[in-house]
Amino acid sequence: MGMTLDNISKLSHLGNRTVSRFFSGEDVKLSTLEKITNILGLDFAGNEIIDIHTLRDIRARKKAIYIVSLVQDTSALEMQGLENGAIKLLIEDTKEQFLTGEYQKNLWVN
Repeated sequence: MGMTLDNISKLSHLGNRTVSRFFSGEDVKLSTLEKITNILGLDFAGNEIIDIHTLRDIRARKKAIYIVSLVQDTSALEMQGLENGAIKLLIEDTKEQFLTGEYQKNLWVN
């Protein structure tokens, strides 16, 4: 998936040590198990509930919307906001950059 323990820690709002304990097989709280498995698209038993491609697509779309919203907010302040069609295209292009382009390594960075 390209996720580091640090990425998982930040996305789950858990400490690095807690995440490390989980992956080394040590006992962790049920809430820790739930947070980590949800981020990985798994249920408690480790069964896939969201396939990796869908999980990556969802993450890329969320990040693209966030990045484009920052640009749109700044542009709107300067009275140069984008039209809805241009915004949708920019979101899709940015999403593709997170999935296959130069920003791919930043997909899971929080």
